[in-house]
Amino acid sequence: MSSATAQAWPENDGGINLRLRFRNWRRSRPFWGGLLAMIAGVPILYFPYAELNLAGMTVSMATTAGAGSLIIGILMMCLGLTAWFQPLVRIFCGVATTLLSLISIPVSNLGGFGFGLVLGLMAGGLLMAWAPLKPVALVEDAPAAAAPAEFTGEAPVETTQPLLPAQQTPAEAADSAAPAADPGEQR
Repeated sequence: MSSATAQAWPENDGGINLRLRFRNWRRSRPFWGGLLAMIAGVPILYFPYAELNLAGMTVSMATTAGAGSLIIGILMMCLGLTAWFQPLVRIFCGVATTLLSLISIPVSNLGGFGFGLVLGLMAGGLLMAWAPLKPVALVEDAPAAAAPAEFTGEAPVETTQPLLPAQQTPAEAADSAAPAADPGEQR
């Protein structure tokens, strides 16, 4: 089930239930794509500046690409927040997140050792695939649907009703305006 086929949730009627309010807010925007984009920015941003201590030996991964990693990580976090608070730009955020994830492979230690890369690609796909729910149209005084006919084994007979003049194309209107020739009046 996608967000385009899910049923709309009714708005809370002024209650204080924060869980329901958060759920309604979360369902009205690409929440999971934005969250993954923000999480993907963390390893891309962190690993080039990390200093690991292994058995008393300090291992520093600071590279000349540290500035590029900083920019990519912060941009991915900003794109996640932008998708949350401006859902109309979700396609741009998804494409930009995907491109930044791919750019982080050579720039930021294989995309944060693969963690930021994989999360960023998933976030970009989720952001591009999300669609807002369509409002459900309430139909009042709709005619009741006819009961299905019994199966008789014969093909159904189609009946056509003549179109009103406003519903006809110009060619159909010209054909219907011309007097019908009587078969006995052939010259």
